[in-house]
Amino acid sequence: MNRTKNAAVNPCWEAGRQGITETGLKWVALVSMLMDHIHYFFGYTGLVPWPFGLAGRLAAPLFLFCLVEGFLHTRSRKRYLCRMLCISVPMGLLLFFMRFAGILVRPDGFYPQNAMLSSFVILIVCFQALEWIASRRLKKAAAGCCILAAILIWPLAAGILSGTNAVISTAVGILGYTFLPVINISGDVTFPVLLTGVALYLLHGHRKLQAAVLIAVNFAWYFVLVYLQVRTWPDFEFSQMFTRYYEWLGAVFAAPFLLCYNGRRGAGRGKFFYLFYPAHIYLLYALSWLLMTAAG
Repeated sequence: MNRTKNAAVNPCWEAGRQGITETGLKWVALVSMLMDHIHYFFGYTGLVPWPFGLAGRLAAPLFLFCLVEGFLHTRSRKRYLCRMLCISVPMGLLLFFMRFAGILVRPDGFYPQNAMLSSFVILIVCFQALEWIASRRLKKAAAGCCILAAILIWPLAAGILSGTNAVISTAVGILGYTFLPVINISGDVTFPVLLTGVALYLLHGHRKLQAAVLIAVNFAWYFVLVYLQVRTWPDFEFSQMFTRYYEWLGAVFAAPFLLCYNGRRGAGRGKFFYLFYPAHIYLLYALSWLLMTAAG
């Protein structure tokens, strides 16, 4: 990466010539995610304070930023996508059976709906399609347009096919939760998440713009739209936009870290981050189940 160009958009690089590596960003995101999931799985106890959930809002924007960097700098995009699929597919399959067959669902009806890697799969395909479109080569541009159209049409097609018969519905459902993830299969696979990822990709190399658009998209979606929805509720108070409906704050917290990114990959441990995601989710879920059972 051109460090001269990077210095123009990276105040941390100018100040200390150190900044934060991609691995450093992932560690910050990982700790944030762990705090959020402790709140997510053990919230029923009433013992985990809400700031744990607030701190967790930092994770998604940072991981999305790292996804863009990883896609642009990986030696093999096919392997990059395959690594995501190797984890997202079994997690999606388990989510499907938890949701529709009630398998391994906690006694209170709760089950983990974490599917961030499914969003990453969709985004990697989007990034490649956008790159083909930008190449201005007719065949590649046409293929890119078709891929983007398919991503948008697939949820509608899946919904129509699911209304035919049980066999087709099950097959389409499994496909939509695994190899061809459908938008909105979980709170991790939503339009604003995908929009944020695409915006970060399109603005790559323009760090200040990335940070500004990250904040703008999340503020519009998670603050303005949410506020318009909940403002008329009898028990709503504006302070709840900071204590309950705080999803928008994740972008605000993440922006300074993006600006301090120094363009370096940092120490390895790539496999650790891939494996930690499913491992900690199901471990925390199992522990929350055991604690609930023990408490009677």
